[in-house]
Amino acid sequence: MSDTPHDHDDPRYPVRKTDEQWRAELDPLQYRVARRADTERAFTGAYWDHFDQGQYRCVGCGTPLFESRTKFDAGCGWPSYWEPVNADVVERVVDASHGMVRVEVRCQRCGSHLGHVFPDGPAPTGERFCINSASIAFEPGAQ
Repeated sequence: MSDTPHDHDDPRYPVRKTDEQWRAELDPLQYRVARRADTERAFTGAYWDHFDQGQYRCVGCGTPLFESRTKFDAGCGWPSYWEPVNADVVERVVDASHGMVRVEVRCQRCGSHLGHVFPDGPAPTGERFCINSASIAFEPGAQ
């Protein structure tokens, strides 16, 4: 975990808040994951085995990110999706931390860390968006 906030007070993100605002709006785990790029432990999050119909939204700004129809059980202990609602809702950033190179996924509207994307997912995309439950909120409903 970084010692400095994952603060993207950057004009690329339309939703910008101070570190104090993020701390007030998110619970401690959500803050560590979404704003400091931490990772929740596998098989502990609210949505790793959740398959109700609906949409998963960013905890930082409410942007719709993933739909339940694209969710699958990857066996990894985190919610996994084969695509976001559209390519414009997530930002992909090369992450060379922890001695490996991965592609970090952030919310395009607020810069919140969501998780990582890997090239080992199912058809039709072949991608696996491995997302922290702490970074998303579920909204039930038909798709």
